[in-house]
Amino acid sequence: MEKPRLYFVDNLRILLITLVMMLHLSISYGGEGSWYYKEGRADTLSAVLLTWHNATVQAFSMGLFFLISGYFTPGSYDRKGPLRFLKDRLLRLGIPILCYDFVIGPLIVRPLVLYGTEVSFGSYLDFLAGYYSSFHIGTGPLWFVEALLIFAGCYVLWRVLTKTPAPVVPTESNVPGNLAVALFALALSTVTFIVRIRLPLGWNFGPLNFQFPFFTQYICMYIVGITAYRRNWLARIPDAMGKLWLAAAIIFIFILFPVLFVSGGAASGDISRFTGGFHWQCFGLAVWEQFTGVGMIISLLFLSRKWFNRQGSISKATSASAYTAYIIHAPVIILVAIAIRNISLYPLLKFALAVLIAVPLCFALANVIRQLPLARRIL
Repeated sequence: MEKPRLYFVDNLRILLITLVMMLHLSISYGGEGSWYYKEGRADTLSAVLLTWHNATVQAFSMGLFFLISGYFTPGSYDRKGPLRFLKDRLLRLGIPILCYDFVIGPLIVRPLVLYGTEVSFGSYLDFLAGYYSSFHIGTGPLWFVEALLIFAGCYVLWRVLTKTPAPVVPTESNVPGNLAVALFALALSTVTFIVRIRLPLGWNFGPLNFQFPFFTQYICMYIVGITAYRRNWLARIPDAMGKLWLAAAIIFIFILFPVLFVSGGAASGDISRFTGGFHWQCFGLAVWEQFTGVGMIISLLFLSRKWFNRQGSISKATSASAYTAYIIHAPVIILVAIAIRNISLYPLLKFALAVLIAVPLCFALANVIRQLPLARRIL
């Protein structure tokens, strides 16, 4: 059952983590979203373009992350069995969560207190007293790692309760057709809209730091990843299908998003009807988001397999450090943003400058951290 290494998936991880860093930096310079550090109010053009960027990245990036994670779950479980699989997940996922929650997270706030943000933390000691006396897990970007740990636990429980054995021979099958994929995207859209009627975008379950308005896609993509592993779907996406969904994604991003944005009244600055409630704008955004997400996921898997299914020494080292880069990127990009805060540049140019500095720095520091004793086993 051992499969050849999918280098294009490793390369996709690099791209996705870079996009996550860009999304968080985008919020710092005027894009819509929640992040630790925001540098004042951007002009209208910068705010629109950065929000457009954020909406597009949000539509597919974390969903593809969960799909990839789900894809590698069955094989790992088959090789290790339930106890060793859980032990490895607790080691690789649990320790970074604890380190971020109790060390990195509080330290991030210190430069924000020193240099000012839109949020008033009071004194740093008051903040620490409140922070360590309250329950929290998966703070900041580590909500994703926390979710993976929970999903892995659910997978183990399912395998144990159903006594599902690993298949003796591969069960390869063709990728579902375009109609089935479109119906899947429509079902995702509908359930997402139903969730957001009561839980609008921005709603967060604080103790676990989960934004449930996005979780319909995340849960489904994790399950799709598990299913895809047994059927070898990632390596079997037909060229025609990849091209079709790439075209669909382009249309949704560059044509339908502006139409939805303008016709829904967002141009006036009011986006409340898009974020939640029983409004056609909310349903329209859910449809746009899920079809864009599915289209981008299929097309990126297709394109990366076709053109980027190889690695040199640099890309190999970068992909090996991708997980660590994700864990440490929040403090790094915040400190970069603070370091260049006094440089007077147009917000879009400053965003580009921050990306050019912060992204390579995150991967370089991650590579160094991975060389530390015991770190390689975890990271």
